[in-house]
Amino acid sequence: MTVDGFMIAIVSLLTPFASPARAIIPAMERIDSHCHLDAPAFDDDRDAVVRRAREAGVTAMVIPSVGPGNWQRVAATCQRWPGCRPAFGLHPWFTHPADALERLDAWLAEHPAVAIGECGLDFHVREPAPGTQWPWFEGQLALAARHDLPLILHAVKAFDEVGAAVRRRGGLRGVVHGFTGSLEQGRALVDSGLYLGIGTAATNFSRNKLRRALQALPLEAMMLETDAPNQPPAGLRGQRNEPACIVEVAAALAEIKGLDADTVTAASNRNARELFFA
Repeated sequence: MTVDGFMIAIVSLLTPFASPARAIIPAMERIDSHCHLDAPAFDDDRDAVVRRAREAGVTAMVIPSVGPGNWQRVAATCQRWPGCRPAFGLHPWFTHPADALERLDAWLAEHPAVAIGECGLDFHVREPAPGTQWPWFEGQLALAARHDLPLILHAVKAFDEVGAAVRRRGGLRGVVHGFTGSLEQGRALVDSGLYLGIGTAATNFSRNKLRRALQALPLEAMMLETDAPNQPPAGLRGQRNEPACIVEVAAALAEIKGLDADTVTAASNRNARELFFA
């Protein structure tokens, strides 16, 4: 799949998001640690999306890229909207140019970034095959060490493999975005020095295994994300996700952990600042 094909597929699957009244709330500061604000799904109303995010208290967003085809778009998006910070990487869903790692190395030398990513392993997709994904992933681990940058890690049916790769190299830091694994997998990732990105899967109260894991895992290792425009909260199934929906994610995690949403949000903000903005 090409990057353009991925973006077109996302647009075709998503319907416009009507701003809910519940998103317009007096709110404490919120950081969305993973949001694809550059995605074509936002092209028609990006200003309104950002306005709704601000009204929900979202003052900062980390915008990861998926490959060379959208690095410039991510950079331009972050230049346009204050509080947005870029990450540049090679997503495991795509077949990248043969010189993509060299191009990424050169790009990072010339363009400010808060992380390398989105990168990782996805064993749910058939193509690219795992054997093809591994060199891109390991190359980006090396670049993270070279540029002293954290990683935004994609892991689908590959939590164990991603954690083991980080441990083997050593000295790396990052976040496993969209964590949906077991308690044992979560503990192993945290023990590897990684944060867990908690997204809209937490709003699905039928995911009992995930709820048990999030209840037991330390809040000090978590940060909130939306992954917008992908993965809308359970109450907005079939609609487009937005960074303003971080409110729902915070409320869901707070309910799971028996805490108030402001406590959860404050902990997430501290973790995101430490990883991306320190």
